[in-house]
Amino acid sequence: MPASGVSAAALAARLSALGLPTRVEEHPRHTTVEAEIPDTPSAELWREVLDVVAEADRFGLLATSLNGRTLWAVVRRTVPTTGDVGGPGHQR
Repeated sequence: MPASGVSAAALAARLSALGLPTRVEEHPRHTTVEAEIPDTPSAELWREVLDVVAEADRFGLLATSLNGRTLWAVVRRTVPTTGDVGGPGHQR
């Protein structure tokens, strides 16, 4: 599993430990973690959730009247600093 997947799995595990259902998806350039937020989260839960997602590269909250609240976090894949980064002719 790439480093982003390990970091995302750790974020998902911490969110799950807070009682939030989570999903992890691998993408070509990043890994996403989503967690369902209850309708009336406590202030303590919000603080703990923010502590967790602060370790991600990006995060946000999608709130709709139809689907409730979904917290999302993105962990970018690390790009190699040497070697064949972008194929022939793209090395630094």
